[in-house]
Amino acid sequence: MENKPLKIVYVTPALYMAGGVERVLTLKANYFAEHFGYDITIILTEGKDKPLFYPLSDKISVVNLNIGFEELWTCSFIKKIFVYLRRQRQFKKALTCELMRLRPDITISLLRREINFINDIRDGSHKIGELHVNRANYRNFEANDSNFIKNLFAKFWMYSLVLKLKQLDQFVVLTEEDKKAWAELHNISVIPDPLSFYPTQNSPLKEKRVIAVGRYVYQKGFDLLLQQMKELGIDDNRCHLYGPTTDIQQEYVNSSIFAFSSRFEGFGMVLIEAMACGLPVVSFDCPCGPKDIVKDGEDGLLVKAGNVDALASSLSQLMSDESLRQSMSKNGLKNVQRFRIEQIAEQWRCIFESYNVGAS
Repeated sequence: MENKPLKIVYVTPALYMAGGVERVLTLKANYFAEHFGYDITIILTEGKDKPLFYPLSDKISVVNLNIGFEELWTCSFIKKIFVYLRRQRQFKKALTCELMRLRPDITISLLRREINFINDIRDGSHKIGELHVNRANYRNFEANDSNFIKNLFAKFWMYSLVLKLKQLDQFVVLTEEDKKAWAELHNISVIPDPLSFYPTQNSPLKEKRVIAVGRYVYQKGFDLLLQQMKELGIDDNRCHLYGPTTDIQQEYVNSSIFAFSSRFEGFGMVLIEAMACGLPVVSFDCPCGPKDIVKDGEDGLLVKAGNVDALASSLSQLMSDESLRQSMSKNGLKNVQRFRIEQIAEQWRCIFESYNVGAS
């Protein structure tokens, strides 16, 4: 008798937003369902009546528990405590019921609120945790938003988290650099994010245009990239700040250099996207991601994190050296192939099928 398809459940807050985690989860789940024939269910807690942002295979089931943690965004501090505790109890009960109904072979937590109790649910599934930020910036406080009480709470929270991570069958991070940060854990693996698209064309590197891509938040460091704009009198015709685009691939192709100014990352999806479009990159060597992606001097240039002068110097070097741009572009196109979904999916399959589950 043939084996039953592997039954996998993902647990994550929502899929209605255009975020990196949402995009990667959708990409992997679609591939597992379409190419491996896995039985995939995604359990959500938010966005009950909102459409999914990224297209999902019709072979995948979506269950929305409609918990409503997003109410916390508008609560006062005191009210937030009570709302959180009530919602968390509701979540634990609902998720337990759903997993007992589904009886999956593997349950994957994206390390949100369910990590607090998922190991206690006796549904028979192997539990895997999947983290999309680096340890140092998990539950990160923005600049100028930290104090003694918050730091004390953060240390207690991390201690508690590590205990829960040790109970998982497997804990997966995105980079070798971040793996080293979790020295207490021995159940840890590294699987990077996959490329989110495969370009239909590459940049000819003819445009005098440097591009940077990301959300306008402190983490992305665009203030470091553009901090001298006003002082140097650079006009708006030479430096543009755009909103979201539906065709990021074309924006890469219309550029000749990619600048990456993040203060920290979980991985750096835009780096591999830019390289896949043939762009040489100049990047801060921030934690974590760039040193796992960029081969310094071969397909891009890495400079000390936060060193604006070094970033500017490296950008100038690439701007003035066409042969260097061309060689880095060629090397990048070759090196980035290791992030294709086919390669990444096989790494996941090795973990999934190592448990020898799903047999009839």
